[in-house]
Amino acid sequence: MEDFYLRIVNFVAKKIEEMIRGTFFILFFYFIGELVSVMIGRFVPGSVLGMVFLFCALFFKLIKPEYVKDAATVITKNMAVFFVPVAVGLMTYFDLLKQHWVAILAAIAVSSVLVIVSVAFVQERFEKRKGKKDESEQPQD
Repeated sequence: MEDFYLRIVNFVAKKIEEMIRGTFFILFFYFIGELVSVMIGRFVPGSVLGMVFLFCALFFKLIKPEYVKDAATVITKNMAVFFVPVAVGLMTYFDLLKQHWVAILAAIAVSSVLVIVSVAFVQERFEKRKGKKDESEQPQD
């Protein structure tokens, strides 16, 4: 029975260690992104730069994806929590939103249509390219 409890404790300790390591890497790259953002005059938000730096570190295999997988999964599964401060902050501008709601809705509608059309166009191009590639790979009779 002691062996069972020991395995559970080791499993939990390993998971906690993985979460701390993943959280460290995510926050480290966020901090680096904020630092670079301040140095370039806040031209690009630090959070965006941090994500780009983290992506590059993962892409060039400086960091193993397993290191950030658990922490990133927890963050994305609880994404709604991160929108609460934004929604509360947005309510401080309620009068401004009420005054310009037609322009805001028009901008949302137009940008949504543009995104849908551009994604459809790109998808169609990829489908045609894939179709040509599949035809050239098939053996000739």
